[in-house]
Amino acid sequence: NSLSKISDPMWEPLYDNFSKYAALTQAEFEICKSSFTTKRFRKRQFILQDGEICRWETFIVSGCARIYEVDEKGQEHVLQFGLEGWWVGDLYSFLTLHPSTLCIDCLEDCEVLQISKTNLDLLYGIVPKLERFFRILMQNAFIASQKRILTKLAKPALEQYIEFINKYPTIEQRVPDHQIASYLGITPQSLSRIRKQNQL
Repeated sequence: NSLSKISDPMWEPLYDNFSKYAALTQAEFEICKSSFTTKRFRKRQFILQDGEICRWETFIVSGCARIYEVDEKGQEHVLQFGLEGWWVGDLYSFLTLHPSTLCIDCLEDCEVLQISKTNLDLLYGIVPKLERFFRILMQNAFIASQKRILTKLAKPALEQYIEFINKYPTIEQRVPDHQIASYLGITPQSLSRIRKQNQL
């Protein structure tokens, strides 16, 4: 039961994303659609602010967002960027209902699809394939986070930068250098030097 009929630019990316780990029928996908809310955020608007409970898992249809933490000195530390086809949120806050320590803001105007924990839990019962999808998604997020910590601890800045560019191929045209430097944990001057020395 193919979904070639789906050509809605708002929903097609979500269907493609689900298809990575779950083959949904037309009827199942229609049920999924009714569980999500569509939302538009302007550039610089917050999807989540620290101190709030993360009540939504957010799928980015278009645009670019960043997840970051602010330390006691007011310094921002970028943990992740979210582009088209990525999920963003604070999983710990979403699952435990504890206030988040993270901020998610939009670096461009964003169109997103959001699902609440209540709706997600209901959806697992109606479309069991999605439980597998989100389990794999969460496993992958955990693996990526572990890998990022190890990269930061063990690899020189050049290798970290190359890994970053492989992970986010179009990001440099969309995100200011100081935020890329923050993600890598280096100064903008060091980032500039790495690019110059290695002609990147």
